[in-house]
Amino acid sequence: MADLHVIKTEWKGNLAFEANINGHKLMMDAPIEGGGTNLGPSPKKLMFVALSGCTGMDMVSILKKMRVDIEKCSVEVQGDVTEEHPKHYSKMHVIYEFTGKNLPMDKLQKAVKMSEDAYCGVGALYRKAIQVSSEIRVIES
Repeated sequence: MADLHVIKTEWKGNLAFEANINGHKLMMDAPIEGGGTNLGPSPKKLMFVALSGCTGMDMVSILKKMRVDIEKCSVEVQGDVTEEHPKHYSKMHVIYEFTGKNLPMDKLQKAVKMSEDAYCGVGALYRKAIQVSSEIRVIES
């Protein structure tokens, strides 16, 4: 049987909601121009956070096993929002940025591919609904 994940989100007034995720509190709200009080990020953008965190954790773990010594790693996610309601992302683009000395591009590409194709459940789900593309950037230190 699959694991059952459960979170609880409570209304905190106006458009603000607070999620409790395993004891970690996360406030969500709409921006002021959208009628909220800007107490936290919008729920839609948290989709980017889920993707970047999931694939980022995969890649760091994979690169560690490959003995690739990265100094820094960041994952940027960009998305195009539809104009019609319900507004949603029509596509996402992931930019993987690695900083280090003489980083082996073949291993970076392999780690990204393994995350995208085999390990990141968030990305796998998103790819069933929308186009997700990616690129790798390397900064030599």
